[in-house]
Amino acid sequence: MALLEIKDLMTVFDTAQGRIKAVDSVSLSVDSGETLGIVGESGCGKTMLALSIMRLVPGIGKIIQGEILFSGENLLTLSENEMREKRGSEISMIFQEPMTSLNPVFRIGEQIAEAIRLHKKISAKDAMALAIKQLGEVGIPHPEKRARDYPHQLSGGMRQRVMIAMAMSCDPKLLLADEPTTALDVTIQAQILDLISDLKTKNQMAVILITHDLGVIAQTAQRIAVMYAGKIVETAPADKIFTNPVHPYTRGLIDSIPQTGISGTKDIPEFLKTIPGSVPSLYDLSPGCSFYERCSFADQHCAMVEPPLEGIENKHFVACWKSAQLSK
Repeated sequence: MALLEIKDLMTVFDTAQGRIKAVDSVSLSVDSGETLGIVGESGCGKTMLALSIMRLVPGIGKIIQGEILFSGENLLTLSENEMREKRGSEISMIFQEPMTSLNPVFRIGEQIAEAIRLHKKISAKDAMALAIKQLGEVGIPHPEKRARDYPHQLSGGMRQRVMIAMAMSCDPKLLLADEPTTALDVTIQAQILDLISDLKTKNQMAVILITHDLGVIAQTAQRIAVMYAGKIVETAPADKIFTNPVHPYTRGLIDSIPQTGISGTKDIPEFLKTIPGSVPSLYDLSPGCSFYERCSFADQHCAMVEPPLEGIENKHFVACWKSAQLSK
């Protein structure tokens, strides 16, 4: 049985302009010890999917259908107090912006110790000792000294390590990492990804890695789910996504990856490839495929009828009416 299984999940925002389906009938699963990468452009619903799993949908947003089964238990049926017990202890999340996620007026060690004491019945002294130990686990030098620092005294990479230490402080079974390398330079990005991978292996933890960067996903994920306009449009083992992408959107994302070499040669195009157009407004989606207006393969049937997510081969699912043609 999968550690996490999401079935037909829908999260909406009812606004004055109309209803936005931020997460639209999403189904996926994650096994223990597996890393699932979720990719897509900004605004496609990746972060809202993670917040829905945590039951932290902001403002007027609400989950109106589906199930989120964690170890066989539907998280949507839990009371708020029961869900609060799950967060941090069994399911943790690393948020996009560590500077806004950390409280600027409390020391680093105090914030991690507070997270520990929410879930473990231990003294403040023991919680601080565990916090310092956790800072060392994520590679922060001189953790006793750093525990007394405030967030503004740390670099971006260090703050991200603090967020990972906080997320890992109660040994969760599932870690949601939302753009964990955003705004970090390339060498620090690699260190953060290696750290998450090492902690996953050490703790036999499942990871959902959310990013718009396919290069990040290629290094870490065993499976990839591609999101567009709130829906999963393709999901497959990572090697199949990179060697045989089927959905035109997935193909566009992979073709947009910058390549190294001499520009204008046979293998390296002179200009960076892009996907034409932009993500459609979620207020006014067409009745058919949401990628219709940006797709060079689309016809009138694509515009009028929404394609279901269907298997084209073992563990490879695509939502595209042209999948048989494109998978050849």
